[in-house]
Amino acid sequence: MRLRQKAAAELIGTAFLVATVIGSGVAASRLSPGDVGLQLLENSLATGAVLVALILALHPVSASFNPVVTVLERVLGTISTRTAATLVAAQVAGGLVGAVVANLMFDLPAVSASQHVRAGSGLWLGEVVATLGLVIVVFGTLRGADASRVAYAVGGYIAAAYWFTSSTSFANPAVTVARTVTDTFAGIAPASAPAFVVAQLLGGALGLGAVALLHPVRRPDLRPDLQPERPHP
Repeated sequence: MRLRQKAAAELIGTAFLVATVIGSGVAASRLSPGDVGLQLLENSLATGAVLVALILALHPVSASFNPVVTVLERVLGTISTRTAATLVAAQVAGGLVGAVVANLMFDLPAVSASQHVRAGSGLWLGEVVATLGLVIVVFGTLRGADASRVAYAVGGYIAAAYWFTSSTSFANPAVTVARTVTDTFAGIAPASAPAFVVAQLLGGALGLGAVALLHPVRRPDLRPDLQPERPHP
C-alpha cells in the first residue's frame, strides 16, 4: 500500500471522526438544552458509531486516526519512522479540517478558540486511563484470534469511556488539538490541551507495557532455535 494512500485514509478518517465529535456535540446541545447527561449520551453514541464505520471502511488502507496508536506501531516495528511521521501529520491536519467543517456546518465561525477549560489531576488521570485502555483494546484485538473485530471493540470502548473517565475520553492528541478550535460542547481551551496530550502519551506508554505483557509475540526475524520457549499447558 502506497504511503500517500495511507496518509489520505488517515486524513479523511480523522476529519470525519472530529467532525462527528464536534458536530454531534453541537447538535446535542441544541436538541437537548439544559440536560448535560443526555447531551453526553448523544455525543458518545455518535462517536462510537462513526468509529466502527470508519475503521471498517478504511482499515484495509489505514485506520489508526490517532498519533498515539501510530507512534506505538512505530515502536513495535510494524511501520517505518517516515511512515509514522507522515501519518501523524495527516491525522493532525485531518482533525483540524474536521473541526472547521463541523463549525461551518452549524453556522459557527470556521475557527474559534475554545473557552472550555479542562484542567486538574482528576481529568489528567482520566486521560491516562482512557488512552491506556484504548491501546489495550486496539492492540489486544489486533493480536487476538479475530482482528476483524477491532472496529467494534474500539467503537464500543470509546462510547463507554466517555462515561467512565472523568475527562470524557479524548484519548487522542490529534483530536485534542482539533477540539481547541471550536468553542462548542466538545471544545477544550488551547491552554488545557498540552497537559491532555502529555497524559495521553503516558497512557500510551503504559498501554504498550500492558500489551507486551498480555499479548507477547515472537519476532519473525529470529531463528527458531533463538525463539523464547512457551510453557506447555
